[in-house]
Amino acid sequence: MPVDQLPTLEQRMDDVRAVMDAAGSERAALMGTSEGGPMNLLFAATHPKRTAALILVASYARLSAASDYPGGTPTEVRDNLLDRIDREWGTGAALGAVAASHKDDPQMLEWWARYQRQAASPGAAVALLRMAYDSDVRAVLSAIRTPTLILHRAKDRMMPVAHSRYLAQHIQGAKFVELPGQDHLFFVGDADAMLDEIQEFLTGTREPGEPERILATVLFADIVASTERAAQLGDHRWHELLESYYELARRELTRFRGREIDTAGDGFFATFDGPARAVRCAESIMMRVRALGIEVRAGLHTGECEIIGEKVGALPCTSARGWRLWPVLGRYSSPIRSRILWRARA
Repeated sequence: MPVDQLPTLEQRMDDVRAVMDAAGSERAALMGTSEGGPMNLLFAATHPKRTAALILVASYARLSAASDYPGGTPTEVRDNLLDRIDREWGTGAALGAVAASHKDDPQMLEWWARYQRQAASPGAAVALLRMAYDSDVRAVLSAIRTPTLILHRAKDRMMPVAHSRYLAQHIQGAKFVELPGQDHLFFVGDADAMLDEIQEFLTGTREPGEPERILATVLFADIVASTERAAQLGDHRWHELLESYYELARRELTRFRGREIDTAGDGFFATFDGPARAVRCAESIMMRVRALGIEVRAGLHTGECEIIGEKVGALPCTSARGWRLWPVLGRYSSPIRSRILWRARA
């Protein structure tokens, strides 16, 4: 398409309506970022019954400065940018403005340059940007009654946050959220913060944070008949025995590269990065504690574990997450043996 015949805001708006019709969508939530905002504003004002919600990200109603819009882009800044786009488009021009946190990232620069070349010619890029500077949809803001969310990073280097503040002041009932950061592209930087706001706005709830999980083998060991033994020994001697037991267990834990997680009563909880060392560690503890006149039983679980601060918790064994290894170590009067139970879930 010739650069002097690029689609107008009204034509783009008609395209949105045509796509909705083809998809059988009566109402839709529209999201406009940067220069996509004015078209969405116009659509919401013109077709309120077909607009379920409006989300504007780092956008504007008018881009150029004017006597009644002093927060816009000054003419000399606009002309310098248009000249630079004309000369450098396709080489990654203005990466530091649109993705400031990645301005020194060569891979990001390569991607941004390729994106420019595939998106438009230099002439079309200049024409589209000039059209953006010439657009002004401020007159429709008072007509918008659609639930509206406005998001903007406070230090956006491409689009000053004043544009979104203006939108929030002139769209009735709009929710404005100013987020930290300086990236203009919404998918660069802390995109999750934006997605959380959008999800809550559209659904009323936020997705709970994904728990941190690791693949580990968990060992739990405790003293057999500990209650009866404690009653026989009395508090003082029992605590001395416990300290000796823990000291022995920690030596074996260090030897087999385990990590102590917790102790509770006579229980000992540790993790390993693999089941083999965990089994050998448990066997060694069970054998060596006999010198203390006690017996220990141990259980092991290999699978995904959830990180909770400095502690870990095993996921429920009913979850279908592949193989589960359950080594069960019991008490034996003869040399120690181990029995390994394998359980598979579909």
